[in-house]
Amino acid sequence: MSQTGKLYICPTPIGNLEDITIRTLNTLKSVDLIAAEDTRHTLRLLNHFEIKKPLTSYHEHNKREKGSILIEKLLNGENIALVSDAGMPGISDPGSDMVKLVIENGLDVDVLPGATASILALILSGFNTEKFVFEGFLPSKSNNRKERLEELKLEYRTMIFYESPHRIKLMLKDLSKVLGNRQIALARELTKRYQEVIRMNIEDVLEKFEKENPKGEFVIVVDGVDKEQIEDIEENLWEDLTIREHILEYMEKGYSKKESIKKVSKERNIKKNEVYKESIDIEI
Repeated sequence: MSQTGKLYICPTPIGNLEDITIRTLNTLKSVDLIAAEDTRHTLRLLNHFEIKKPLTSYHEHNKREKGSILIEKLLNGENIALVSDAGMPGISDPGSDMVKLVIENGLDVDVLPGATASILALILSGFNTEKFVFEGFLPSKSNNRKERLEELKLEYRTMIFYESPHRIKLMLKDLSKVLGNRQIALARELTKRYQEVIRMNIEDVLEKFEKENPKGEFVIVVDGVDKEQIEDIEENLWEDLTIREHILEYMEKGYSKKESIKKVSKERNIKKNEVYKESIDIEI
């Protein structure tokens, strides 16, 4: 039985070419094929390090068709390196789909360490790094974006987002509307000569961007809410709900009908009997 190949997930520099690891360079030199998000972009990187290997495209628009082709090559014993335009493949690109496909086919995959913009920005922000959540790119449409941000309103962990320069102001306006005027850190041009980290509240950043056009891809790090803020927000969340909707909201969270009535009564400062009347037709 012939030996199968291995998929290597190879992170590439996010700006400074000196950040590539010796292990990544050796892997790129040794594989049979390099699958790249943008072959032209990757070719410049390979030329810089004098690496001559066959290139093929693997991106969001061809991942289904090309994924099957790459699996076939791995089954035939070829070793393949997967790279994105910058940073770790699998973060905000279809690399994770390829990894899943490899695992489903019982093939071997190895992930090499390397640069990741989200972690660099998190540490540069000065916010809490003990617990954080990576959200990547929010939906492009404002309504969908605000809907997702509503789900993050009570998030106590530090949050990390990605955004493009042409959409950053719209994203920040929605961020302010939903989450309030939070402290944020915006990192751009990471590891490059003109690396910049802006640490301000959202409104101050928006004022800054009215005077100057934002340039470069952004990593936005947002401070989470503290416990006191969570309590204040939770107290006001039910104000637009009817008593019945308020009961159902707690039941959807896993509380029993009896517990939900008790909590609604306490929060609204009304008698349990009054709440109970609104719950009679609610099925358990």
